[in-house]
Amino acid sequence: MAVGTLARGLCPAAENGLPMAPAEDDISIDEKRVYAGSAGRTDAYVATGAGIVRVSLSADKIGAFDMVARDPARDVAVLARGDGTDLVVAAAPDGLSVAAVGDDPEFAFVDDDPAVAVGVASGRKGVIVARENGAIERVAFADDGVAIASTTRFGSVADPRAVDGALVAAADGVFRVGEDGLTDVGLDDARDVAGAGMPLAATGAGLYWLGNGWMTAREAAADAVAADGDGHAMAVVDGDLLVHSDASGEWGEETWAVAELPVDEAAVALGYGPGVSVAVTEAGTLCVDAGDGWRHQVVGVRDVNGVALAVVE
Repeated sequence: MAVGTLARGLCPAAENGLPMAPAEDDISIDEKRVYAGSAGRTDAYVATGAGIVRVSLSADKIGAFDMVARDPARDVAVLARGDGTDLVVAAAPDGLSVAAVGDDPEFAFVDDDPAVAVGVASGRKGVIVARENGAIERVAFADDGVAIASTTRFGSVADPRAVDGALVAAADGVFRVGEDGLTDVGLDDARDVAGAGMPLAATGAGLYWLGNGWMTAREAAADAVAADGDGHAMAVVDGDLLVHSDASGEWGEETWAVAELPVDEAAVALGYGPGVSVAVTEAGTLCVDAGDGWRHQVVGVRDVNGVALAVVE
């Protein structure tokens, strides 16, 4: 079923006061160090109302986690910069907060304009930021640091909620960010978008993919969606976590299946890293799947707003 039309074309806990309850399938710290040395490390940054929690992952092995910023965060994105240092960018009530990816990230505010959502811009040319007042901007950073190099405003939307790639989710629909400004590409009550690969949208009426106009994947309230740009995607629809799996490139209803998390909690934030899927629940449990089923770790925070993954080594 097609919905609308496309207008013009179209991511030491104890010392920080966090509980250290282990996952049921947790492994020893020594084993984690050995595994990380061979499989590499990815850090998941979780934006919450209490601050930003970083969780170290090596494939589906969950390592140390700690609170790396104590200012409330509404969203978070990781900007990979090739030869330069990657950045973690957080949208916060007090503005845009930025830190360099590494062992000891130090977040600092680079402006004081309240932000509600942030995502990596197409072509990784900085980040797209949705401000509290509805303004949509692209913010680029200095090549050698976290200072803002330029800010470009594209227009404004009503009640922005999420940003991913060139897509913005807002109360009045989905918008595409282009050099000429914002283009309304349809739908209503958009709650989340995925701009990597096949464009996807989670709305109050359902989950949609972009075919000949917006096509319905599921008819029920959808609250979150994420994709890796390589055919893999997840979505939260009617409280269930759905996973897309279809090697032929189809995106219809039959290509989505309910995934059973290892905890009886609703997922609210979704993200992808190299070879891993991450879902964070409303109760503060991080779940990760590297292809062999879900593992989980309670990270001890609630009011979860978003998650983004950064490759560290």
